[in-house]
Amino acid sequence: MSVLEVIVCILIIIGLFFTLAGVIGVIRMPDTFCRLQSATNIATMGAMPIALACSIYGFGNSNISLGIKALIIMIFLLISNPVAAHAMSRAAYKIKVPLCDKTKVDHYGRDINE
Repeated sequence: MSVLEVIVCILIIIGLFFTLAGVIGVIRMPDTFCRLQSATNIATMGAMPIALACSIYGFGNSNISLGIKALIIMIFLLISNPVAAHAMSRAAYKIKVPLCDKTKVDHYGRDINE
């Protein structure tokens, strides 16, 4: 096993760890907004190391198109995930999805009403 393959395997394991942690978070979180935060972490922290592993593997094996495509996917994820998460959470708040009973402060509602 070459150094390149070891690096790729480590990045994939890191991505799988964050994906598993995010899935557990989605299952265990009490309300929509907390679940959305976990789901966003899955898409960002889980997919980014895996896409980076694909890119490194592609560039390391002279498959330039694979490396470039993986980098483009990473850039797209970095741009689209925060925007999509914000849009979904704002829509959930606008249609009055209930917060968890343990939620004590609603900063977003305070900011909207000012």
